[in-house]
Amino acid sequence: MTIVIGCDHAGYALKNVLLEMLRGEGHKVRDLTPDFDPEDDYPDSAIAVARAVANRSAERGILVCGSGVGASVAANKVHGVRAGLCHDTYSARQGVEHDDINVLCLGARVVGDAVAQELARAFLGARFSGEERHARRLKKVQDLEKG
Repeated sequence: MTIVIGCDHAGYALKNVLLEMLRGEGHKVRDLTPDFDPEDDYPDSAIAVARAVANRSAERGILVCGSGVGASVAANKVHGVRAGLCHDTYSARQGVEHDDINVLCLGARVVGDAVAQELARAFLGARFSGEERHARRLKKVQDLEKG
């Protein structure tokens, strides 16, 4: 799977842990924030990841900031992106299966390395169910983007 990953300064160390794991598991991963910048702003990396997912140059995205909240808010401003803030494996998996999330947001100050790796695996291993009720709900969400 082709994945884009990004972070702000608070998520840099965890992003690197995830990057190594994902590449080790055979994913093609583009790191959109390869350099540490203590003065960066989370919207910059969030928008870069979100745009890559929206324009389909990547199948999924992962964002890491301090809490995950800011990254989620910013990424969800991009048309076609459904970013989910997940700190448990049920939500990471179910968010894809029921809501078709395509960007996973994590809080580096909330979860540790091992949990973040489990979350990424749950997110990437899940597929949208396509069940009628989930498709109906997804269409309603997509209709919101039309105004």
